[in-house]
Amino acid sequence: MRDIDPNRCIDFILENAGKYASAKGELAQLECFKSSLRAIMMQKSGEQTIGAQEREAYASQEYQDLCKAIGEATEQAELYKWQLQSATMRFDAWRTEQASNRNLEKMTR
Repeated sequence: MRDIDPNRCIDFILENAGKYASAKGELAQLECFKSSLRAIMMQKSGEQTIGAQEREAYASQEYQDLCKAIGEATEQAELYKWQLQSATMRFDAWRTEQASNRNLEKMTR
């Protein structure tokens, strides 16, 4: 196993936790705006029935752009999530290795 510096793992988590939080916040904001945009687009529609208004809203470029932005925000949030998770796993692996080394030292004394 390659050498793991637990301090670098912790530093990475601390340095990137804010990015993850921002990405999750942006994703939540976009998800909330989704319903508002649909209502705005339905209101702008010249159609009379709710179904036709909804169809036009979903077909609008603005709605499609929002869906794309949600996809990109989700991708970014997931990237940060798994980077943080992998740093946590590396730290846990280091901690387990240290405990094993201590046990081996006790057994060989």
